[in-house]
Amino acid sequence: MTRTDAQKEIDRLREQLRRHDHLYYVEARPEISDYEYDQLYRQLQQLEAQFPDLITPDSPTQRVGGAPLKEFHPVHHTVPMLSLEKSDTLEALKKFDADVRKQLPGEAIEYVLEPKVDGVSIGVRYENGQLVLGATRGDGSTGDDITANLKTIKAIPLRLPQPVTLEVRGEAYMPVKEFEQFNATQEKPFPNPRNATAGSLKLLDPRQVAQRPISAVFYALVGWASRLSSAAPASARFVATHAESLAFLKQLGFPIVPHWLCRDMDEVLCRYEQDIVAGGDETKDLRTRVPYELDGIVVKVNSLDQQRRLPPKAKAPGYAIVYKPEHWIKPAETKLNAITIQVGRTGVLTPVAELEPVFVQGSTVSRATLHNEEEIKRKDIRIGDTVIIRKAGMVIPEVVEVVKSKRTGKEKLFKMPNECPACGGPVHRAPEFVAWRCENISCPAQLKRTIQHFAMRSAMDIEGLGEVLVNQLVDNSLVKDVADLYALTVEQVAGLERMAEKSATNVVQAIAASKDRDLWRLLHGLGVLHVGEEAARKLAAHFGSLDKLAAASVEELQQCEDVGPVMAQSIHDFFRNPRNQAVLAKLKQAGLNTVAARPARGSTTGPFSGKTVVVTGTLEKFSRDEAKEALRRAGATVTDSVSKKTDFLVVGTDAGSKLDKAKALGVKTLTEAEFLEKLK
Repeated sequence: MTRTDAQKEIDRLREQLRRHDHLYYVEARPEISDYEYDQLYRQLQQLEAQFPDLITPDSPTQRVGGAPLKEFHPVHHTVPMLSLEKSDTLEALKKFDADVRKQLPGEAIEYVLEPKVDGVSIGVRYENGQLVLGATRGDGSTGDDITANLKTIKAIPLRLPQPVTLEVRGEAYMPVKEFEQFNATQEKPFPNPRNATAGSLKLLDPRQVAQRPISAVFYALVGWASRLSSAAPASARFVATHAESLAFLKQLGFPIVPHWLCRDMDEVLCRYEQDIVAGGDETKDLRTRVPYELDGIVVKVNSLDQQRRLPPKAKAPGYAIVYKPEHWIKPAETKLNAITIQVGRTGVLTPVAELEPVFVQGSTVSRATLHNEEEIKRKDIRIGDTVIIRKAGMVIPEVVEVVKSKRTGKEKLFKMPNECPACGGPVHRAPEFVAWRCENISCPAQLKRTIQHFAMRSAMDIEGLGEVLVNQLVDNSLVKDVADLYALTVEQVAGLERMAEKSATNVVQAIAASKDRDLWRLLHGLGVLHVGEEAARKLAAHFGSLDKLAAASVEELQQCEDVGPVMAQSIHDFFRNPRNQAVLAKLKQAGLNTVAARPARGSTTGPFSGKTVVVTGTLEKFSRDEAKEALRRAGATVTDSVSKKTDFLVVGTDAGSKLDKAKALGVKTLTEAEFLEKLK
């Protein structure tokens, strides 16, 4: 493919991905499956890796995040991010209306009613349609520059369809369902989605943020009169109301909050009753129809001119108020009858409180997470206790505290089980973690996730073995461990829902083709705790075969580059687990390759042939993984640490100690421009 052809195809793929992002996040009517979206994304990734000079900052592939930041820099808000006046009664809304009318006598007052999202407030600035800055609320006047982290969130456009200069305000959040799945993988679970979002956005490594299920929704266009460029369409330059600004934001590709335009406060109260709380119908309550948590409703004066003329209050604008119904946040008291164990997809054992059913904050609750053993001890929770229950963010039930005054002496202390309740396998808790984990890779409770990891592109790379098919294979007892994949027949797969014979044949052939994958892919696919892709590559190269690796002592494992005591112990324990040994034996019997490819140092004719290269800092045209893959294709051996054996250090911005060490050792450094030139 010529460079011109590549540019055309890259432009086409980017436009398709942006369109599908808009359909998914803004219109809520996706046209393609996640699998089809991922295929488009991979095509773009492959083309950009082949033509790295065509990568642009607004490409969808650039959301993966760069190198870690050293710190967050302060950002001054040109328009303060103020909190809103709060009320807990409908009478307070009526008083707010009376005050507004008193200050704007004789004028018609329209209001916009919208939910208050319980997330993390953010401000995002665009110049000529390009995202240039993202910041937290901070103290309202000054926040933190989290641009790199916000760029990883797909719901936030990197480029707008119009060359406008503006700022938008919104909330970053973690969808409730995705939060529960994410939290099950954490050694120290977060108490609620808002805390998880806040903690994620404060990470200094954007690559970690990119792995977390954060989204965003927007509710305000800020400083539009002075900040929109002359190139903006007339419809934008003459936005006169809050409702019009929301419509314009949606036109630009921002997901916006649901909202209702009301003629007066009487209609606000009517809409609240009909469209928010749905007359008490739990199934139609707005809180059950949006993916994020709510902690109230916001009422805003619609006219932007009237907003400007209403004097602000001490610490809040005068044109808006938030109503937080007491029954949305009031906790309830009930009896804790038992504590059961839920096994997460990565084997983490999570204790769950089995409760006497109680109505709390809009719904009946009978179970609540207790997070981990340390949390139970900290709150001194015992079986039989009377406990206070609330919904974190009005969605996720949690035990707030024990009513110790109601103890009878018959309450029982809880102890974590010695065996996994799902499979009977051994459980283990590392001293540095709070979570207990099932060590059996065939455990039914974590099998689906294990198979998905085994099949992913950076592991065994089995095309077509996606989440839906994996779920069916496990649910129909066709696969009980990863080795069972290699015994599947076309007839078995074709008998599953939505699986025709042709697609079944393709999947079975893809599974068979994976038998010849290099050893490092098998090691990565097995999901050994603490062993990622790079460690798997080094282990395969160091030991040469699965048998030698499995027989290695902890001390011998630490002789491998970048393998420390924790990883070494994890690998050692994995290969001595009888259940894991049985799965490995089945994989060998199925004919999988268990020997590393010859330790050739990449291509024998590439520009980096026979060279050892390290990458440090943030590169503009590559993510760190893309740069490493480009080096491998060019013949290099890629390592993570600088030593006397290092031939080149590729240096991006914000390079740290690796650059200092390279200078001390006399290792040749390459700027990104020199690196690109050498790749040609």
